[in-house]
Amino acid sequence: MQKAISKYWPVFVLPTLIAFIIGFIWPFIWGIYLSFQRFTTVSKTTFVGIQNYISVFQDATFLHAFGFTAAFTVVSTVLINVCAFAIALALTRGIRGTNIFRTVYFMPNLIGGILLGYIWQILLNGVLANLQKPLLALDAKAGFIGLVILMCWQQIGYMMIIYVAGLQSVPGDLIEAAKIDGANDREILFKIKIPMVMPSVTICTFLTLTNSFKLFDQNVALTAGEPANASEMLALNIYNTFYGRSGAQWKGIGQAKAVVFFLIVVVISLIQLHFTRSKEVQQ
Repeated sequence: MQKAISKYWPVFVLPTLIAFIIGFIWPFIWGIYLSFQRFTTVSKTTFVGIQNYISVFQDATFLHAFGFTAAFTVVSTVLINVCAFAIALALTRGIRGTNIFRTVYFMPNLIGGILLGYIWQILLNGVLANLQKPLLALDAKAGFIGLVILMCWQQIGYMMIIYVAGLQSVPGDLIEAAKIDGANDREILFKIKIPMVMPSVTICTFLTLTNSFKLFDQNVALTAGEPANASEMLALNIYNTFYGRSGAQWKGIGQAKAVVFFLIVVVISLIQLHFTRSKEVQQ
């Protein structure tokens, strides 16, 4: 069997590799090339050097979208992971109906982003109207809070499943030994359980961090960047630049924004992975 796999592995790898090159690698390389061009169609381009990248950092809407996205990412990442871990901790204590609770908490993750955004837009606008407050499209602060609520509601259940798996992998003998030594619940949590589930923390933090930075569907459906692009996140800003602005220069600037956006997400993700994995090594 091993000899057959060694002999015929290209037959199985090649189709996937070709699809990956066509669907990801080639468009990515072509996108980097276009970020240095001025164009209206990809067949008619004019090289402009780094002018598109200079224009990116001169665009006030992009800088505001970056600040808004960064603030949203920090708040949502902390809330999602803290709430998901707390729920996972409660659901690994042997309470009745645990499987039902896990299923119910996970279900929001199955709903599409666009549909979820419109559902929460109706709910939140109804609440704001009853409180005689400006609607989401008229209040950037309410839009920010609405996006955080939506993201938490969708992602907490998924991260909870990962934390549950991590907590269940903690050796019971270790906890029993700690109790025999006189450790209380708080000491067991902070000195045994949390250190032991650091691999789960790494995964969940990475997922919530990248998902928050890349948020697009929910942003479009919930606020559409209103009022006056005040609640516009980076992905939506790139989309609006590329498709929403007239003029040949904006296509290239939009593509340059996409490259900058990619680099920002990669750098932040690598820093996060290095930090959380270093905690795993120290244990």
